Amino acid sequence: MKIPKRLQPLVDDGLVDEVIYQLMSGKEATVFVVKSQGEICCAKVYKESMKRSFKKAAQYQEGRKVKNSRRARAMEKGSKFGRKQQEDLWQNAEVDALFKLAAAGVRVPQPFGCYDGVLLMELVADEQGEVAPRLNDVSMSYEQALEDHALVMHYVKLMLCAGLVHGDLSEFNVLVDDYGPVIIDLPQAVDAAANNNAFAMLQRDVRNMTEYYAEFAPELLNTHYAEEMWALFEDGALAVDTELTGEFEFDTSEADVDTVVEEIKAAFAEEQARLERIKIANEPD
Repeated sequence: MKIPKRLQPLVDDGLVDEVIYQLMSGKEATVFVVKSQGEICCAKVYKESMKRSFKKAAQYQEGRKVKNSRRARAMEKGSKFGRKQQEDLWQNAEVDALFKLAAAGVRVPQPFGCYDGVLLMELVADEQGEVAPRLNDVSMSYEQALEDHALVMHYVKLMLCAGLVHGDLSEFNVLVDDYGPVIIDLPQAVDAAANNNAFAMLQRDVRNMTEYYAEFAPELLNTHYAEEMWALFEDGALAVDTELTGEFEFDTSEADVDTVVEEIKAAFAEEQARLERIKIANEPD
């Protein structure tokens, strides 16, 4: 096929030998199957921010650290240089997450590197070399659904142990090869400790996956893995070898509204009295 403009520099530099075909085009990137150093792999070409339709990107970028103070200031001001740095941060986030999660034991595509907004990584395929299907295109038995759901929850736990929440996990961001689920699409992965939206995103990730597997094993809808994991994470008790149960006891006690209101009134009265004392002290004799 004709070499796409964004891939031409990689061909010129010898990083890509041949562009075979376009695999898919999504909200944040277009993915091509290419040959690199004689091996078949993927080239994920990130779309520019103006062409990218990923919603609420600011929520995902909260807590991402920029070591260079000049870059941080430029990003805050939204200058041309700052926007370029923001794009680099967005794209490198997936590379960093892939390396980090692979080391943590999560099944993700093996990354090879990111060059000018193009991520080269492993092509997840079956034994016949065919591209692995997305989970949403896969049917399974009751037993397989239970097994794969438990494995995905294990991967989510390993991500959280590594300090990350996927942030956009669903049946559309999981591939299934001969060895089971593979987690993909991680440019929006968030820092679990630094992002105020992390718990809500974890709940959504787990809910998406649970609802899909529950189509084949309905009792999974009665599990509460996100809440269980987060409670352990906040207590510093979540570990790689933690055995999850999917059970969680919610706090059903009602708030004592009257007591809260009285405490607010007392605090207000105390503050008013303090201000009155200051006023009196500052009055001329």
